[in-house]
Amino acid sequence: MNQDVTRLAESIGKVIVGKNDTIIRLIAAMLCEGHVLLEDVPGVGKTQLITALSCSIGGKFNRIQLTPDVMPSDIAGFTMMDQTSGEFIYRDGAVMCNFLLADEINRASPKVQSSLLEAMEERQISLDGLTHKLPRPFLVMATQNPVETYGTFHLPEAQMDRFFMKLSMGYPSEEEEIKILERTEKHNPINNIEAPVMTIDDVLRMMNDVRSIRVTEQVRQYIVRLVNSTRNNRNTILGISPRGSIALYKASKALAYIYGREYATPDDVKNMAVTVLAHRIILSPQGKTAFGTNEAFIENLLSETAVPSMSEK
Repeated sequence: MNQDVTRLAESIGKVIVGKNDTIIRLIAAMLCEGHVLLEDVPGVGKTQLITALSCSIGGKFNRIQLTPDVMPSDIAGFTMMDQTSGEFIYRDGAVMCNFLLADEINRASPKVQSSLLEAMEERQISLDGLTHKLPRPFLVMATQNPVETYGTFHLPEAQMDRFFMKLSMGYPSEEEEIKILERTEKHNPINNIEAPVMTIDDVLRMMNDVRSIRVTEQVRQYIVRLVNSTRNNRNTILGISPRGSIALYKASKALAYIYGREYATPDDVKNMAVTVLAHRIILSPQGKTAFGTNEAFIENLLSETAVPSMSEK
């Protein structure tokens, strides 16, 4: 595994017990500057995972607890008149950072959710005819509870598609939960991270290295075949857009980089397909009956789609 990634994963592991696969996928999303939706039941460590990542990197971290009374200006910022100069000046909103933790995003009103769209896609904020660029890297890491629907607002498909990945923590094993109890006995596990293990410049360098990972024509065709098979499919109402194929392409390169390879393989595509693609589709009634979940549908596509050889690298 890449040494920088190993150092970062070990730092996050001081807070999060187990869940190494989820940690690696979160790092892969960061290396692609992709936004992450972490969906799981309360209390399994969603917020701590994201906080551990931000504490391990020396960037600016903002957190906003989303509730129905949060305003769009809390997210995007606002302009106000300076009493001294008489000029209008911009006051930063929550998005003016490197890592934004949007806790319980589905509790925010649709107007607030829509205020995130421009920031997530264009990495900028437009207010009163002026454009304010966001710092790089900029990642939105949002959490939501999938079981409690009272007082929540469904995320629109356009916003779901802007999330690079959807991850889930899951319950810990008995052994892992015992370790969790031991770690929380004296202090908050976040305190185990005494100092960042890398800087924002290190992250930008790693992002640039990911772009240099080679992808053969066969692997690119494999990605497109997977995505195309979700369109005009009787089991889906909404297939995957080109944004999804681009995300899978980038995620495959990031996974190859993480494991120290100079080229992406079909196995990289298969390993990332479910977390990158499943949240971008809507199953038809027939598809829900046949597969139950979006994840099972993508798994079925992977089993049915021919895997290319890697004779040429």
